[in-house]
Amino acid sequence: MKHFVVLITYTAPVEEIDSVLGDHRAYLQTGYDSGLLLCSGPRNPRTGGLVVARAESLAVISDWFSRDPYQLKGIAEYAFIEFNPVKHQGFLQDWVE
Repeated sequence: MKHFVVLITYTAPVEEIDSVLGDHRAYLQTGYDSGLLLCSGPRNPRTGGLVVARAESLAVISDWFSRDPYQLKGIAEYAFIEFNPVKHQGFLQDWVE
């Protein structure tokens, strides 16, 4: 598995983001349920969000995020940063492997 930090940057006013927030979080939950996502949350200040994810490849993770309601509405941009988690807390061992 490859590991990624996904940086989400809002391209619309926060009021528009908030109108889609519930759908976005519901979509993220499907990623948690499938083991694709480890954690996520808004950046501070609230200019976007951050997600820690894993997938077989960059193509797989970017395809999955292409169905995120923020992406479908055209109100956010995504940057994918692959990294190798060589050090981590022991409780993450199964997720990292």
